[in-house]
Amino acid sequence: MILVWLIVLPVLGGLIAWYAGQKKAAAARWVSLLALSAGFILVCAVWVSHFGRPGLQMQGPWLVEFYHAWIPGLGISFHLAIDGISLLLTGLSMFLGILSVVTSWKEIQERAGLFHLYLLLTLAGVIGVFLAIDLFLFYFFWELMLVPMYFLIALWGHENRAYASFKFFIFTQLSGLFMFAAILGLYFIHGRTTGIYTFDYQQLLGTVMSPSAAMWLMLGFFVAFAVKLPAVPLHSWLPDAHTEAPTAGSVILAGLLLKTGAYGMLRFMVPLFPGAVAEFAPLGMALAVAGILYGAILAFAQRDLKRLVAYTSVSHMGFVLLAVFAWNELALQGAVMQMLCHGISTGGLFVLAGALQERLHTRDMGQMGGFWSFMPRMGGAGMVFAVASLGLPGLGNFIGEFLVLMGAYQKSVIAAACAAAGLVAAAVYSLWLVQRVFHGESDKKEQLTDASAREMTVMGIMIAALLFLGLYPQPVLNTAAQTIKNLRISIQSAAAHETHNPHNFIIAKDRSGS
Repeated sequence: MILVWLIVLPVLGGLIAWYAGQKKAAAARWVSLLALSAGFILVCAVWVSHFGRPGLQMQGPWLVEFYHAWIPGLGISFHLAIDGISLLLTGLSMFLGILSVVTSWKEIQERAGLFHLYLLLTLAGVIGVFLAIDLFLFYFFWELMLVPMYFLIALWGHENRAYASFKFFIFTQLSGLFMFAAILGLYFIHGRTTGIYTFDYQQLLGTVMSPSAAMWLMLGFFVAFAVKLPAVPLHSWLPDAHTEAPTAGSVILAGLLLKTGAYGMLRFMVPLFPGAVAEFAPLGMALAVAGILYGAILAFAQRDLKRLVAYTSVSHMGFVLLAVFAWNELALQGAVMQMLCHGISTGGLFVLAGALQERLHTRDMGQMGGFWSFMPRMGGAGMVFAVASLGLPGLGNFIGEFLVLMGAYQKSVIAAACAAAGLVAAAVYSLWLVQRVFHGESDKKEQLTDASAREMTVMGIMIAALLFLGLYPQPVLNTAAQTIKNLRISIQSAAAHETHNPHNFIIAKDRSGS
């Protein structure tokens, strides 16, 4: 039942916050904070019970599993399970959810109860995506998280919020329909070949189908996940959504919703269609490299601070896409680290951008500059998040990107070399951001105050997390290791059942022999 509570707590917390917020806005904030804190404690309890002492590790494919028949006549079940990767991402969801509530403590004054309801419903949908292993249930949660996020942008966003929210919903909804069509195709193909109609992930692994059918179904999943990741050229909704969303919405978008696309590729797309992914891998790696370089170049061209940070997400998530198609242990460990650290560092930049916009009433970096002398706390935090984004050793992003590049090098030297150029571009736009915002001259000195204790608490916690992940990443690597091994084993088994020759599949031994 602990997995059910991880989803129920945000839902119940959101409903209570909505009711309490009608009487007092502060009550909605405290209820949301308590609900998410309870969820985070549950995640920590699962981690401690399985990884908290030396020698403890996963026994079997799942740490905890919950099953209940939902619509047995159609092979649909309420099937939840958690392993190392989904545990880390669920913990990240609770962590960023707590910080999002604290960040919006003063920003959201109107309809605070409704705001926290939508925020917690979004988090419940995201957590459901990370826990569901019935494909119908997975799609249910996939769609569930979109609707409240749409309202967060549309109701509490900035000047062009109607356009941005509609664009976000259209892109994600239409791409999700491609995935649903692919899920139904897989369901009927498996039913015809085995006589068992089911949406259960483990039973669908290794479904025998023609190469062309596998390719088309894989592309249905890929489109949905690539839009959410986002991958070039399916990324155009992201800058608008990030720019117009309230600060908490931007943190959840960058820190969590983008990770659902990466998680979907790791959990579903590659294991279900290993042969088709193998054929698509060269193009997939090319798209990843294009996203890394394109996002970095476009970030440097921005004047809007939040739009600049949004394009950095396109670039950094390209490393995760590269790792998916490299598919070796180093790359996958790097992908997990990159997802965690990108969520924290980019979330920190959005918190910073929101604090500056609250003071300046603009995001235009052309109207900023010279803030360090009278906003040293905010300037110091901004510097840390910027150098984390460029991959400075000692911070978590460096570990993730280094492992991805090492893994990609074993698959394609050219792809790894081109992706490494993105790190150079990241240094340029990250340091340019700090220079434009915090150095030079300013005529707004008398109007601005430095970061408050609440804001510094949020940013300080994020900085501490990045330092911990950068200096001592082993707990994260240990937590994900067995899951990565299980994924690779399941793919070997699935590839063995395919009708076409999988001799060139991407899980073949890499140069290190792993």
